[in-house]
Amino acid sequence: MKYLPFAAPGKSPLAERMRPRDLDEVVGQKKILGAGGALRSLIERGDYRSLLFWGPPGSGKTTLGRIISQRSGAKFVHLSAALSGVKEVKEVLEHSRRSFELEGKRDLLFLDEIHRFTRNQQDVLLSYLEEGSIIFIGATTENPSFALNAALLSRCQLFMFAALSSEEITGLIRRAIRDEKGLGDRFKITSGAERAIVALSDGDARRALTTIELVSSIATTETIDVGLVERAVQHKGLNYDRSGEEHYNLISALHKSIRNSDPDAALYWLARMIEGGEDPRYIARRLIRIASEDIGLADPQGLQIALAAREAVDAIGLPEADLALAQAAVYLSCAPKSNALYIGLSTAREDVHNHPIEPVPLHLRNAPTRMMKDLSYGEGYKYAHDYKEGVAQMDCLPPSLLGKTYYHPTNRGNEKSLREQLNKLKATQRHKSPK
Repeated sequence: MKYLPFAAPGKSPLAERMRPRDLDEVVGQKKILGAGGALRSLIERGDYRSLLFWGPPGSGKTTLGRIISQRSGAKFVHLSAALSGVKEVKEVLEHSRRSFELEGKRDLLFLDEIHRFTRNQQDVLLSYLEEGSIIFIGATTENPSFALNAALLSRCQLFMFAALSSEEITGLIRRAIRDEKGLGDRFKITSGAERAIVALSDGDARRALTTIELVSSIATTETIDVGLVERAVQHKGLNYDRSGEEHYNLISALHKSIRNSDPDAALYWLARMIEGGEDPRYIARRLIRIASEDIGLADPQGLQIALAAREAVDAIGLPEADLALAQAAVYLSCAPKSNALYIGLSTAREDVHNHPIEPVPLHLRNAPTRMMKDLSYGEGYKYAHDYKEGVAQMDCLPPSLLGKTYYHPTNRGNEKSLREQLNKLKATQRHKSPK
């Protein structure tokens, strides 16, 4: 276990040296830490209850934990669920319990990446949180409603941290350049270099400061410019977890952009997924789903193009198949939209679940054996091709669902002509057709 004081200036990474020591130094999180913010109010009142901090890397979660530790006088015990087991956590909890019972003092356990613990492992915290023998802060980058068990959530107050804005990251960069704890005004930075670092940081304060430190370490002049940033940072690292919430957020953004006929947004979200290392087969499968769910028979070619993109992925993989995925995404974005198939199948499924299961009408059954024929299987069946319009006056639904319509074509794309054709066919079915 580690009891971590604030690091001494000049003897630690820039991100550590620039870490805020009190609330007024914190950059970002105005909603919860600004004047009247809920978390600020708790801290200023000394109301150190069990807390959960949910937000992206570099948004200030650990910093707030340290500030609370300093203001409360509690030992700051930092553990990561990715590196520590239940045994180590239990040791901290027991130590704090003894201190609380003997001296009335509590430790502060900051458990980072708490989502790495299974729901059963999380249960080790419950009795200690219930009795209040420890100040507990759990930090996670994953959605707590998916990653944490209900019992733990009910004992903690949740605060959501946002990624820092471009303006906040810019201010942080300038402060790091000027501050004696930082680079001590030894460098000047161009506006272009600032913009490049902001773009590379993705709202992550730690990443921004680490980039400045790297850039300054290879600088041969007093000026930090775009060229220097590009030499120092060869490739932008993306916050992307193929099994985490961002995976679902991005595919949702791609799907909804295509549904809303926005090819530019579709290409952007597709690029984010590809550059983040998403499995191209997963993207292709979702494009196939979109082709049927949001376009359907308004443009049947959409499904063929989506299937072709999947075949391209299987045949050549990335990076060569990236344009095939882009072709499908753009085509589906521009295609006429219809969710008539989706609604029709969903409604039919509801009826399957909500109505008694009726036997298939006798006239729709095959009669391959003499016994089946004797039981009237197939009796009364009308062969559609024997009729002038190719449609017989014959019911094909179970008796309780007669007259039910599931498929309602739109007036968009190919479905417009399908709608007209269906209206004619239904009119024919309502009147006896001569042979």
